Amino acid sequence: MSAFWSLYIIVLSMAVVVGCAWLVTWTRKIELHHKEEDGTTGHEYDGIKEYDNPLPRWWLMTFWLTIFFALFYLAAYPGLGSYKGFLNWTSHGEHDKDKAAYDAKYMPKFQAYAKVEIPELAKDAAAMKIGGRIFADNCAACHGADAHGSRGFPNLTDNDWLYGGEPAQIVETITNGRLSVQGGTKMPAWGEVLGAQGVQEVANYVLTLSGRKLSDADQKLADAGAGKFVQCAACHGPEGRGNIAVGAPNLTDTVWLYGGNKEAIVETITHGRNGHMPAWKDTLGEEKIHLVAAYVYSLSLGK
Repeated sequence: MSAFWSLYIIVLSMAVVVGCAWLVTWTRKIELHHKEEDGTTGHEYDGIKEYDNPLPRWWLMTFWLTIFFALFYLAAYPGLGSYKGFLNWTSHGEHDKDKAAYDAKYMPKFQAYAKVEIPELAKDAAAMKIGGRIFADNCAACHGADAHGSRGFPNLTDNDWLYGGEPAQIVETITNGRLSVQGGTKMPAWGEVLGAQGVQEVANYVLTLSGRKLSDADQKLADAGAGKFVQCAACHGPEGRGNIAVGAPNLTDTVWLYGGNKEAIVETITHGRNGHMPAWKDTLGEEKIHLVAAYVYSLSLGK
């Protein structure tokens, strides 16, 4: 924080506290210009008169205690610009203290689970309950509480995997993320390369890969798109079955990350896709990642 903004915050904060103290003092001494002889203010409503009585002492003391507490708080904690407070309290320190207490209590259990192979750990109901909670706290925002995903976020409960569903591959995905490490890629935009007509042709050809029946007109487009699909084969393969090495999806099944209707496919080919799976190694650590990977692996067991 710059010296200017630090000074700005200090002056503004202290002005508010001093202003509150002045207001309490001023209102105690103010004299009403229209005070009646009977001690009322002259205001009356439904036969009820308003008296000009001072605040009860306990109420007034509450205001002063609040002001004194504000001064103590600003002196003890970091509330005045870059001033750190005489207690040297920080949110980072509080987090580290809580994390240390948490690790001391639960890390031995996580370390014990980390020694168990993922296929075996996936059968441990108690371990999967813990893994499910970690998943809910960190992964459900994208993949859903039931892990069924949504548009742009993969369903983790089936056997369709962009980067592979083996234990080591799941651990790699969670640890380092995808599109942020070597071997990750994105779907480039082909609109300018193919042109509007070419996009329509390739889109119709892609529809045929998953067994869709087309009209005669669309079939002609698909036949023309078969030759242009060769530009897509570098990632998706000549038969469109995908490639887990680069995360290219299989185009011959009925699983679609961004939608499998013609309009969605045209949009994908035209503009590309830029999905990104973040890395969790710094957030979760190796032991928790092992447990979450086992939980994700368990979701598709037997499917």
